[in-house]
Amino acid sequence: MASKDEELEESFDTTSSIEVPKLLIDQIIGQEHAVEVVKKAASQRRHVMMIGTPGTGKSMLAKAMAELLPKEELQDILAYPNVEDNNNPRIRTVPAGKGREIVMAHKMEARKKSQSRNMLMMFLIFGIVMYSFYVGQLLWGIIAAIMMLILAKNFMPKEEMMVPKLLVSNYEQDNAPYIDATGTHAGALLGDVRHDPFQSGGLETPSHDRVESGDIHKSHKGVLFIDEINTLRIESQQSLLTAIQEKEYPITGQSERSSGALVKTEPVPCDFIMVSAGNLDAVEKMHPALRSRIKGYGYELYMRESMEDTADNRKYLVRFVAQEVKRDGHIPDFDQSAVDEIVQEARRRAGRKGHLTLKLRDLGGLVRVAGDIAHAESAKITSAKHVLAAKNMARSIEQQLADSYLERRKDYQLFSRKGAAVGKVNGLAVMGGDSGIVLPIMAEVTPPQSHAEGKVIATGMLKDIAKEAVLNVSAVIKKVTGENIMNRDIHIQFVGTYEGVEGDSASVSIATAVISALEGIPVDQSVAMTGSLSVRGDVLPVGGVTYKIEAAAQGGIKKVIIPWTNKDDVLIEEAYKDQVEIIPVKTISEVIEHSLVGSKKEGMREKLKELTDMKVDLELPDSVPG
Repeated sequence: MASKDEELEESFDTTSSIEVPKLLIDQIIGQEHAVEVVKKAASQRRHVMMIGTPGTGKSMLAKAMAELLPKEELQDILAYPNVEDNNNPRIRTVPAGKGREIVMAHKMEARKKSQSRNMLMMFLIFGIVMYSFYVGQLLWGIIAAIMMLILAKNFMPKEEMMVPKLLVSNYEQDNAPYIDATGTHAGALLGDVRHDPFQSGGLETPSHDRVESGDIHKSHKGVLFIDEINTLRIESQQSLLTAIQEKEYPITGQSERSSGALVKTEPVPCDFIMVSAGNLDAVEKMHPALRSRIKGYGYELYMRESMEDTADNRKYLVRFVAQEVKRDGHIPDFDQSAVDEIVQEARRRAGRKGHLTLKLRDLGGLVRVAGDIAHAESAKITSAKHVLAAKNMARSIEQQLADSYLERRKDYQLFSRKGAAVGKVNGLAVMGGDSGIVLPIMAEVTPPQSHAEGKVIATGMLKDIAKEAVLNVSAVIKKVTGENIMNRDIHIQFVGTYEGVEGDSASVSIATAVISALEGIPVDQSVAMTGSLSVRGDVLPVGGVTYKIEAAAQGGIKKVIIPWTNKDDVLIEEAYKDQVEIIPVKTISEVIEHSLVGSKKEGMREKLKELTDMKVDLELPDSVPG
């Protein structure tokens, strides 16, 4: 539960009393810089690239931009047959809504002509049959009538073939079009021409009727949104660049084996605003010319992942809950106790002291699950108990997998919770950003395999940053123990790391395990630890401390060592507060003091005291002599 000093300053009964803005741009929370840029980009028709973590509001900003664009400029696009070149359909643009009227008028005219022709043909056939009956040649008259029907069907002009096709319609559109082209193939993005199995004999479909508009054409005068733009094929990105530059792009068949490859329309208007999005890797892998076009003629935005925990921002979160309830339409309103729990969860998920998360898609999922639980109980209001139940129910795959790992490691005793052991440490890690696990680390010191020098050998599918962290530990070990480790091999094992290890948050655990193995001093197994380690022995901050502490508590660990700078980031659930003691530390010497046990610990403590006494605080003089 949220503490009283963290509760919302402004009280309310339920979220039904909270006013929700009508425009999407006014509903966006915590991305004020992005909102200002989008408003400018909409007024000046600039392209925008948004980079950031999923769920921070990129697609919502793109939709909001479409609402800001003028509806009066919308157009319909029509494809007409070209009597001079059947494979080059003509293109015409008309004001929004007129395209539908034109097509209907052409269809009505074609229907009238077809009815007149059919009526004339029926009179002619009836006359032939009657004449043949009168002259006594009825059989030949029937045969002649059938031949005339076949000839009329195959060789007489078909009025419907001249009816234009409506490629893009903005009939009764309230806003400028918003098209999400994420993950589309080339045909869906750039337009395509349907294959025609009957290409002759009067059965073929007219070329202009087989033309299909692409997303770039459907977003004409609107917004084209492409998430993970780097996943588009490089050819599609090049074509997209051409469409952006020329503001028109002809439609042709995208498959060389299709009959549509022969068809190419006149240039089709595609004057859209492109909003591209992705993670940081999108910048590296997207077409450089495409990015240059956006950068030179638009804006680049980095989406914030958290906002400061202030009274105003907490009010924005209240409004966010009200927005999600209204948008869903099937869940009860939230009372203040429920919103307080949502705000507290926003603090936890921020992973940073004094901040609230802006990964609002995930937070919105928690709102909906809590509302579903209240709805299932036929409750008229969603309260705090429903939110607490939702936290247990709406766990991510990583959280469920972390629980499975924890149970498996407890069952098979992959980590200990009692006693002491030499060279064995309970480290802590994070899975998927929101799930903690206990990561057992073991160290063993052996004579070197090579006469030239000793080595640090680490196993457990370590990735680049984790490997560098292991190597950096050697400097700290020499500083703390005073021994040269070059005449020994140090084996470090990360137990049960089937998915690999990345990051340097286990370097404190590695150093403790190696020092324990070198000195033969046991490590208290009721202690777990996390922290990055500098080459000077300082314990540096890491991410996910809240989830790591909760994982330790679930595993039966009694004490958790964390970096001193992370102490204000801890926002564990009430259920875990009495189960685990949290020990913030600043240096590796403090880690060893709280984790090692036994008679040899005193000698190590004296050695650490000597190293601490040797530290000198350097201060800059007030003035530098000239």
